[in-house]
Amino acid sequence: MSHEDFPTEQHAVVTCGLPYANGDLHVGHLRTYVGGDVFARALRKLGQRTAFVSGSDMHGTPVAVNAEKEGVDPETFALRWHEKYEETFPRFRVEFDNYGHTHDETNAELTREIVRTLDERGYVYEKDIMVAYDPEEDQYLPDRYVEGTCPYCGAKARGDECDEGCQRHLEPGEVVDPVSTITGNPAEYRERTHKFFRVSELQEYLQGFIDRLEGTANARNQPREWIEGELQDWCITRDMDWGIDYPEGSVAPEEQRDGDGDSAERSSADHSSGRSPREETVDGEDDLVLYVWVDAPIEYVSSTKQYTERVGSDVYDWEAVWKGEDVSESDADSGARPTPSGGEIVHVIGRDIIQHHTVFWPAMLRAAGYNEPRAVMASGFVTLGGKGFSTSRNRAVWADEYLDEGFDPDLLRYYIATNGGFQQDVDFSWEKFQERVNGELVGTVGNFVYRSLLFAHRNYEGAPAGVEGVSDGVRERIEGAVADFGEAVNDYSVREAGGAAVRLAQFGNEYIQRNEPWKLVDDEPEAAARVIYDCVQIAKAVAVLFEPIAPGACERLWEDLNEDGSVHEVGLDAALEPPAERFDEPTELFEKIPDERVEELNEKLEARVAEATAADEEGDEAEDAEATANDEEAGTDDLEPLADQRISFEEFQALDLRVGEILDAEGIEGADKLAKLTVDIGLEERQIVAGIKQLHDLDELVGERVIVVANLERAELFGVESNGMLLAAGEQADVLTTRGDAVPGTKVR
Repeated sequence: MSHEDFPTEQHAVVTCGLPYANGDLHVGHLRTYVGGDVFARALRKLGQRTAFVSGSDMHGTPVAVNAEKEGVDPETFALRWHEKYEETFPRFRVEFDNYGHTHDETNAELTREIVRTLDERGYVYEKDIMVAYDPEEDQYLPDRYVEGTCPYCGAKARGDECDEGCQRHLEPGEVVDPVSTITGNPAEYRERTHKFFRVSELQEYLQGFIDRLEGTANARNQPREWIEGELQDWCITRDMDWGIDYPEGSVAPEEQRDGDGDSAERSSADHSSGRSPREETVDGEDDLVLYVWVDAPIEYVSSTKQYTERVGSDVYDWEAVWKGEDVSESDADSGARPTPSGGEIVHVIGRDIIQHHTVFWPAMLRAAGYNEPRAVMASGFVTLGGKGFSTSRNRAVWADEYLDEGFDPDLLRYYIATNGGFQQDVDFSWEKFQERVNGELVGTVGNFVYRSLLFAHRNYEGAPAGVEGVSDGVRERIEGAVADFGEAVNDYSVREAGGAAVRLAQFGNEYIQRNEPWKLVDDEPEAAARVIYDCVQIAKAVAVLFEPIAPGACERLWEDLNEDGSVHEVGLDAALEPPAERFDEPTELFEKIPDERVEELNEKLEARVAEATAADEEGDEAEDAEATANDEEAGTDDLEPLADQRISFEEFQALDLRVGEILDAEGIEGADKLAKLTVDIGLEERQIVAGIKQLHDLDELVGERVIVVANLERAELFGVESNGMLLAAGEQADVLTTRGDAVPGTKVR
């Protein structure tokens, strides 16, 4: 990679995070795929040779769990969803150069090859760990067959992620009070041998990598707590039979590691002969498959390889992009910047999988001798009417539903690509959607293009003949828009890339309105022709610049302009090439959405949510009744048993408990339970995230004196940093307050 401004001489690859092949897509899912498609198209506009690839994530416990519920095997289940995604993405004009899946042979073989390389280079070792086990089913429980409590924030968590709390990646054995999702019974931890990737040995490299990584700020900032803290090694195997088997051959047990974590011994003794540290197969290895986050990102490479196999390496060379120049094993752990080589790798992902793409994945690439990503673009979440999507309560605008309502996909592409910065959360409502479509697409872009081309056709049958090129002022404005577009791409801003075209159309509206060619056409025909020629040129430039955002509309506009070739293939220089002298009457690019249509859509959504919510609450009531009966039978009355394990006075003193005064409290958009608090703790003001949004009137909390854990490590919840913890009691979050007037900052002893 070059780190030069785009376009560069290297080939680029833009990838999107793989959708789990286990359910329907909604507009929230589409944000990264539309964003990736826009960015890939924009790169091509700059003249960057680019492949846009992704694939379906076929493995992992979500697929296995849902397949079991349907009574089918995981492969059949996942392939059905994979085929559905293959059909859905093009309907939104998300056009991958290759869309594969992780279960195909290309990815399976490449995954085995990369894992063998990690093994041979000593980056994999064996370790006995405690794994959740369901004694009733007599089986070990991977990831999402386990639920319990997050050991870091106390929120409900599943086996590999605290998805309702701090969003941390969790290793096997970390979940507190594990429960088997198969039987609903408490699980127990048993010792089991697993394989670990020595991520910790690449910490220096990762610290250098994160400093040179481009893309969105959240992708650089969020993983720093892992990379700059005590980086843990990564368990890369799971106890299940759905996935890619761990490749034959084996790894060094944990005790063969150097005492300080250095890899010197495993490099010198075993690798001098070219042998793996242990040749024999480990007992039980046949029962292990690779963790889904090993083979899933390798699909990026596999999909690129499949694209090359289809078009030929003379058109696009996947090895030149991904492999480049291998680094020596002695240099792999170093934080030094790699020698520029290979392609420009850009990952477009959701915010919830940042650490996988900025810690585990680049470490794996580095250790296996592949190129590192140039950039990671991490999107914010999409909420619905200010609240989070709820698939269980059918509170979502589904991809198929949107299309079935007859809406042009370009309208949604524009809304989710340009509504706020890429890393910011976007709220979808039918009212806001209508406002932006009617105001910006219809009122600005569509209005300018239609009125200009219609006037040109009726008066000149096309661009006026005899005009010697576009006027200087308009040329400068178009050149400025082109420059803005290029700057936006290099800033990884799909919003500003789309904004360049919209602002140019807005200028065009002002230009035609100010010059009023309809008043000049009789008395000053040359001046009228000049104005209309300029307007046609602006319309052509809009078609070029707006194509990444609205490819369907711009294809129609290109045809209306009677231009040769495809608007999808022309570069930015086409924006100032002379327009055609003849074209037919234009079509209107966009249609207004009437108020009654929005009312109808809202009624449908509310009816669906109400129906699903009622069914969901019936299930909740049954569960609550069963839980109450169990509690009464046991005589517990909602009280948890006292902890048997005692802590020392010294351990208690390690907690820095302070009195704080709440200065401000507001709900976090898109999070049902979380609120953001500004708390004065005497020496400083802290931002704290607490799960009290639904349980308290936040305005009434302002001024309360509360108790805060001041030395808790920082966490990020729903993209908001939390620097401390508010203490509260019970399920209703009864906030602990002071009886007297202890001032903020007073230490609790």
